[in-house]
Amino acid sequence: MAEPRGILAGELRYDFIVCGSGTAGSVVAGRLAECPGVRVLLLEAGGSDVSPTVAMARQWPLNLATALDWNFHTMPSNSVNGRSLQMSMGRGLGGGSSINAMIWSRGHRSDWDHFAEESGDRAWSYESVLDIYRRVEDWQGAPEPRYRGSGGRIFVQSAPNPHPIAYAMLDSTKSLDLPIFDSPNAEMMERPGGAAITDLLVRGDVRKSIARAYLMPQLGRPQLTVLTDATVTRMTTVGTCVTGVEFLHGGDLYRAEAGREVVLSLGSVHTPKLLMQSGIGDQAQLHQHGIPVVAHLPGVGQNLQDHVRFDCVWESEEAITPHNNGVEATYFWRSDPGLDCPDIQTCQAQFPTSSSVENTKRFPLPQAGWNLSPALVQPKSRGEIRLTGPNPQDPVEIHARLLSHPDDVEAAVTAIELARAIGNSAELRPFTKREVMPGPLKGVDMRRFVRDAASTCWNPSGTAKMGRDPLAVVDGSLKVYGVERLRVADASVLPRITSGGTQAPCVIVGERAVECLRREYGLSAPAQHRAYAFS
Repeated sequence: MAEPRGILAGELRYDFIVCGSGTAGSVVAGRLAECPGVRVLLLEAGGSDVSPTVAMARQWPLNLATALDWNFHTMPSNSVNGRSLQMSMGRGLGGGSSINAMIWSRGHRSDWDHFAEESGDRAWSYESVLDIYRRVEDWQGAPEPRYRGSGGRIFVQSAPNPHPIAYAMLDSTKSLDLPIFDSPNAEMMERPGGAAITDLLVRGDVRKSIARAYLMPQLGRPQLTVLTDATVTRMTTVGTCVTGVEFLHGGDLYRAEAGREVVLSLGSVHTPKLLMQSGIGDQAQLHQHGIPVVAHLPGVGQNLQDHVRFDCVWESEEAITPHNNGVEATYFWRSDPGLDCPDIQTCQAQFPTSSSVENTKRFPLPQAGWNLSPALVQPKSRGEIRLTGPNPQDPVEIHARLLSHPDDVEAAVTAIELARAIGNSAELRPFTKREVMPGPLKGVDMRRFVRDAASTCWNPSGTAKMGRDPLAVVDGSLKVYGVERLRVADASVLPRITSGGTQAPCVIVGERAVECLRREYGLSAPAQHRAYAFS
């Protein structure tokens, strides 16, 4: 990366300005920088990703609630018994891909086909997206030409040498008729569910973040300028045309001009915030804060979704030494047999944890133990992001409203009951001294546990959704409706949250954004990109 003083002393004019170097932003900036003759500025509010806790796979929990984490908190909600919930989001190069659990989860066929239907663009369909996944992956497992690719940027492997407790969990699912697959990202994502060892972005116990895969190889190229500790405060506009951005660095305010487009990749909290504080959003909310309206888009900040997790804990006779990221086995299933796709995902953690102070008081955590953490991956509850003021330093209110839809509570009860059946199975008995939480709760007691246990999975999505309905913010090419030279490329564009973590889907969003930009501006793909392509 260039020295900041040298960058800021010059004329800040670029073809493209990418705001945010999270998962999608790293893809967009890195891939645009491959194009000859294109000048790209990447602005990141956080700092470097050089840290032992980022690099070492097992240390990922140590990144949470640090300078590497925005460490948001939701507004208290009656639906979770008045609690405010932590919502971690990566802050720094790589964003969430630099602090998360490194799990690679592509999303179900039904997710992508739904996006294609919502956008009216078959390029978002499952079969189309499979082409991108095959191109970007460097899969280390057995060849599966229909599903997996090799030689791509992203090193993906099934968790190597899993702990025996991971295999025990898979064996326990057989008695409940859950099929076992070699990978959670191939045929399993075309079925109603199943169990598998997780796919990880880990090589030799070292994290392989999306920034390391896409961004770092481009550093030093004249096409790419990366500026960290640079907080974008506002987009500049002439009429309804975005001309650039203003940003803070070292306490000073700077302005950068974009000759072609600005791409927002700030995530599902900061993307709607910047849109609204730049005059793009619901006009009633903008008027409330004295913000001049550039474009009335009532869907900005709406449709907030996240996976909802519930920790179930067992004590073990002795401590388990985690392998890899400590989360090596997972299963997807349905809370209702009538569903054609999974709405539950459960991950096994090789350590005891609870994100709920209330439940930890009722069920103290053991010194040695392990978790099954069922999560709702297709929740029906919806929240919103709201402004508290017009200024960049004014925080937003995150109204997550988890479990506000009654169907989510019933699905959660089913998910926990299934997790308990697996956790208390004969196959896991060698690793179990006793069940700690929740135990055999029923009725009102179980629903109290559910509302006390609920936490986010730190995958906020949907707050600038793609679609064609009145609440849609971007179209199928990720252009913001009613605004020129502006696109969004991050999890906020997802019409609904994907089944599984959003890291892999955000790579797809970034790749699709670059496809659209290259097509619109006639930018050539580099030779190495064409070599990765599949017919």
